[in-house]
Amino acid sequence: MSKRARVPQPKSEPERQNRSRAVAELLPAVGGAAFRRFGFVQSAIVSRWPEIVGEKLASASAPESIRFPPGQKSEGVLTLTVRGAHAPMMQHVAPEIVERVNRFFGYAAVAKLTIRQGEVAKRRAPAAPPSLRPVPADMGEGLKGIADPELRAVLESLAAGVAATRGIPKIS
Repeated sequence: MSKRARVPQPKSEPERQNRSRAVAELLPAVGGAAFRRFGFVQSAIVSRWPEIVGEKLASASAPESIRFPPGQKSEGVLTLTVRGAHAPMMQHVAPEIVERVNRFFGYAAVAKLTIRQGEVAKRRAPAAPPSLRPVPADMGEGLKGIADPELRAVLESLAAGVAATRGIPKIS
């Protein structure tokens, strides 16, 4: 009996799905790869920086990267870009920033903070979704218990849109 050498088979293409997909469904993978390349495991730290550290600190700083020791996803070094004169203030509140970032991640992801002076881009305030019509009282009562203001606003907008429809949509 002779042993044959195994020839590696070429990897097959992922199974195709015969449906149209939203661009948002495809983009997280693209954005995630770019964020990982620049040292971010989770892109939400960049987009939610004002929520993590507060508006005052976020206006003077921006997260640049998180570097972890090889093979680990904890005890990382967070590098911040800070506007010139704000660097000494950031050094004083560094332990609080590390605590807030770790609370955001839910584990001790960051152990150290590195500060680099540089220009911080001005943040634009997120635009609130336009409301079509006030939310009817019977729909709005269930939404008052939602703590996240962004989620509540989106759900109120959805409820107003549903309330604004009149019957089955007509396709011409």
